[in-house]
Amino acid sequence: MKTQNLSLHHIIRESSLKDQKVPTLFMFHGYGSDENDLFSFANELPEELMIISVRAPYAMEPYGNAWYAINFDSVQGKFSDNDQARESRDKIVKFIKEAITQYPVDPKNITLLGFSQGTILSYAVALSHPEMVKNLIALSGYINLDILKEDFSKNNFSSLDIYASHGSQDQVIPVNWARKAPEKLKELGIAHQYSEFPVGHGVAPQNFMELKNWIKERI
Repeated sequence: MKTQNLSLHHIIRESSLKDQKVPTLFMFHGYGSDENDLFSFANELPEELMIISVRAPYAMEPYGNAWYAINFDSVQGKFSDNDQARESRDKIVKFIKEAITQYPVDPKNITLLGFSQGTILSYAVALSHPEMVKNLIALSGYINLDILKEDFSKNNFSSLDIYASHGSQDQVIPVNWARKAPEKLKELGIAHQYSEFPVGHGVAPQNFMELKNWIKERI
C-alpha cells in the first residue's frame, strides 16, 4: 500500500485482512526519535492489524523529532511546552480522521500505542476523544492533565481500554509519575491494566510479550 500525502509523515504495514475495514494500530514515538523506532515491533504484532507509525511534527537538530519542546531552564528546571503539546494532540486527531478516509481503517477498532512523549500524547488524544479510540497501549509515559481537553472528565469512557507499563528504574520519567495513571483511570471508570518491570526507560521483553497478548485479546 502506498502511503498517502497526509498531514503527518508515516509508514504503514498492511493488514492480512483484505477487502474490508481493518483493525488499525497507530504508533507514536518518543522525544528525539522517529517513525522507524516503534515500527520495529510491527512484525511481532498480530497480522490482522494495519500498523501506521507516525513521525512527530517538530524536527530536532541534528536529527530526530518531537511532539513538543522540552526546555531546560535554571529557574523552572526541565519543563514541557504544553501549548505545543496541545497543538500536537489536535494534529494527531486530524491525522487519524484523514487516515480513516484514505485507508481501510475500521473507525470502531482503533488502537493507539505510544512510548514516552508519544504515550503522553496518546493519553491526551484518548482521554479527550474516547469516541475515536478503542484501545491504548501506554509505554513509559504518564497523563499530563494540562494538555487534555477542558471538561474531558465528562466524556463517555465506557468503550475505552488501556494497558500501561513503566520501568521501575526509569531515570527519564519517574515511575511515581506513571503510578498516578491507574489512580486517575480508576477515578474515571476506565478499564485498565498497569504493570511495572525492573528496567529503565525502555520496553523489557516480558513487557512486550504482555502487551502483545493484551492486544491479541482485544482486536
